[in-house]
Amino acid sequence: MSLRINDIAPDFTAQTTQGTIKFHDWIGDKWAILFSHPKDFTPVCTTELGYMAKIEPEFAKRNAKLIGLSVDPVDNHHRWAADIEETQGHLPKYPMIGDHDLHVAKLYNMLPADIEGTSEGRTAATNATVRSVFVVGPDKRIKLMLTYPMTTGRNFDEILRVLDSMQLTAKHKVATPVNWKPGEDVIIAGSVSDEDAKALFPAGWKAPKPYLRITKQPG
Repeated sequence: MSLRINDIAPDFTAQTTQGTIKFHDWIGDKWAILFSHPKDFTPVCTTELGYMAKIEPEFAKRNAKLIGLSVDPVDNHHRWAADIEETQGHLPKYPMIGDHDLHVAKLYNMLPADIEGTSEGRTAATNATVRSVFVVGPDKRIKLMLTYPMTTGRNFDEILRVLDSMQLTAKHKVATPVNWKPGEDVIIAGSVSDEDAKALFPAGWKAPKPYLRITKQPG
């Protein structure tokens, strides 16, 4: 079954570098960023994990938790973490799932369900689709999905930007325009009538078109 935005994120129990977790319980009342990697000891993923370790405090400020996934066993993750710290200057302190049986990868459509066996003998190339990002809200629903090609490192600053947008628009009746950054003008949601907008946005708005109402970021 394919996953869509606003679907309940599939729950699972998994071994991680910080012990066994049940995903929904682990999320609790926070946001969660689940990001996966094709294989341990691979170059692009090493840079990604190091950068996420560096900016993890930024996610914490936003009430968000990080959790990585690779189809290799947890013991490999611990050894890989030493390489990441040595080469990137930051040690991952967030949990990393050891998805040796490919259960989570298949559950989240990262790999075809008909792939048989475990991660044993599989290469990064045969795990090519295990390179995804899922943002899950406190309501356990999927808010964002991204899948990257093997040779392109992800832009995790963009995940922070999107998280800021999603948290803002969940609280206020606005949407964010192209390339929006926190503090910049926003768009009044189309579901809000002009009459209601007067109460919600007393400072007013600019409307180059009736359907495009631009106002200061609330809050």
